[in-house]
Amino acid sequence: MLRAVATSPQTSGPWDTAQVEAFLTHEVIPVRLATTGRTGAMVESLWFDYRDGFIWCSTQADSVLLRRLRHDPRAGFEVAPDAAPYHGVRGRALVDIVHLGAAEVLNRLIDKYLDDPSSNLARWMRSRQTTGVALRVNPLTMHSWDNSARLSAALPRP
Repeated sequence: MLRAVATSPQTSGPWDTAQVEAFLTHEVIPVRLATTGRTGAMVESLWFDYRDGFIWCSTQADSVLLRRLRHDPRAGFEVAPDAAPYHGVRGRALVDIVHLGAAEVLNRLIDKYLDDPSSNLARWMRSRQTTGVALRVNPLTMHSWDNSARLSAALPRP
């Protein structure tokens, strides 16, 4: 796979860089990737794998997302659970479209997100590998937030 050097993003928020990277490495929820185009903003949820300072995703070569990124590689992103206590990481990034190693990225995502990597869904996704590309999301800024302490007193106890 093509190797690139990640930039050191500007970070802010309550988590240090190690905590941000640990969260992104272990969280199994989609990343929300926001782009803009002639028709306005679009947010798309994608499976992701955080590795070597990059957020890696996969999409099809004919997707609207890819058309937007070819026109403007800038994007916003957010990784955050939808349930309280609310916490996560968001930021700005530049996105590279990567053809070399796209199948490897797709296989890592299938292994991460599907309980059964030999399921019908996994087989269908792999059948489309030849028309897929990888997205290398290079964070420029990363801002963490964590409302756990503030909300823990207000949340009902089980």
